[in-house]
Order: sequence, then C-alpha cells, then structure tokens
Amino acid sequence: MTEEFEQIVRNYQDKIFRLSFAILGDRDAARETAQDVLVRIWKGLPGFRREASLSTWIYTITRNACFSALRARPPATDSLDEPAPRREMDRRTAADWAVGPSPDAAALLDRLPAKYRQVVALFYMQEKSYDEVARMLDLPVGTVKTYLFRARKSLAEELVRDRVRKGES
Repeated sequence: MTEEFEQIVRNYQDKIFRLSFAILGDRDAARETAQDVLVRIWKGLPGFRREASLSTWIYTITRNACFSALRARPPATDSLDEPAPRREMDRRTAADWAVGPSPDAAALLDRLPAKYRQVVALFYMQEKSYDEVARMLDLPVGTVKTYLFRARKSLAEELVRDRVRKGES
C-alpha cells in the first residue's frame, strides 16, 4: 500500500492542489486542503473498492474536502488590519494552477464564479471529459456543458472589456 500511495502522491498532488485552488480561490487554504486530501486518501486506500476510476475517487475526495473547507470558513468581512488591495492580490493567483495561460488569462479566470472555474479547470486544464467532470463534481452532464458555455461567454466578454479599457480594437 505504501508504494501505491507514493505513486498517487507523485501523480496527483499537483492536480489535487490545482483543483483545490480552483474551488477555494486561496493558495493557503488550497495547500491545507490538499494535505487533508492526501491524508484522507492514505486512510481510505485500503477500503477503495475500484468501483470508480482512481482519478474520479481522488477528485471526489478533493471536491468534498474543498466544500467542507468552504462551509467552515467564517463569513467574509472587510478587515481593517488588511487593506483591500492586498486581499485582492492574494486571490489573484490562478497562474499557480492554470497550466499555460498568461497572467492576463489567469486574472480573467479568477473573475469567473467558482462553479465555472471548477468546470474549466477540470475540462480544459485537467483534460477531463464531460462525463468525468460531471461525476467528479456530482453534476448532470448538461449542467457541465452549460457552465462551460457560460464560462467561455463570460471570458470572451471580459476580454472585449479589457481591450476597450486598454484602447485596443
């Protein structure tokens, strides 16, 4: 079991972090959640019945851990100790999980609602099929397609707005 777990860590730790970051939008929370996921995998590995693929099982654990972390977060309030620009900068780190896009593209991805970011991260960045994304996020396939459509539409609109602001045509 130790060798199997080590192989899982090598193959999935970055993917677990990127999915955690896509859902949570916070680097530190994603790191902590990714570690929690690896512990859950270690503990659950002996009972893994292989009814689903290993990647689906791991992504389901990751998704559930992220949702638990989101529920455990205190309500967002403006802090007088930390200025708003710093908080905004901390959230704008999608380049850490987005494989390949420029910083501008990463910033655009950060503007998407979390539910769209998750689907985009799995479909485009993790190269999962519609069915795999649907299973991992416990969504109907039609909803996955709708979220991808809306995410692409939103990204296109943001690109146009950015170009207009910069004076490009």
